[in-house]
Amino acid sequence: MVSDTIPTKFEFLEHTADAKFKAYGTTLEEAFENVAMATMNVMIDTTPIKGLITKHVELESSSLDDLVVDWLSEILFLFEVEEIVFGNFKVESVSQQEDNKYKIVGEVAGEPIDPSTHKFNTHAKAVTYNGLQVTKENSYWVLQVTIDT
Repeated sequence: MVSDTIPTKFEFLEHTADAKFKAYGTTLEEAFENVAMATMNVMIDTTPIKGLITKHVELESSSLDDLVVDWLSEILFLFEVEEIVFGNFKVESVSQQEDNKYKIVGEVAGEPIDPSTHKFNTHAKAVTYNGLQVTKENSYWVLQVTIDT
């Protein structure tokens, strides 16, 4: 019997050099939240991160695959440039527009990077298209991503 229950928020997959994982959600919005959480967890345990700083994110892309890459790339950009580590992700909507582009609207929350309390495991350099998949399985969404570390 096939289960309609999401196995977990995300799981890391075996990969020789980079970080590869699948993120799950009962909605596309939840899957986008969980793929962002998995991306940050490649670098650091996000559990203790407080949502002291909130950033609004609104992006438009030509496909769902591009939207995943753009969403995660924006989070990594904010991490690098504004030196914020994120631990909370809320996606208000993922929708297909009249021009057939896909749009995401959401917020990311975190705190300023503090080397005395934030211990990083590795560094996420970029989101890749290698093995990228956006699929609907039974009653949930699966986003498979590979991050260049």
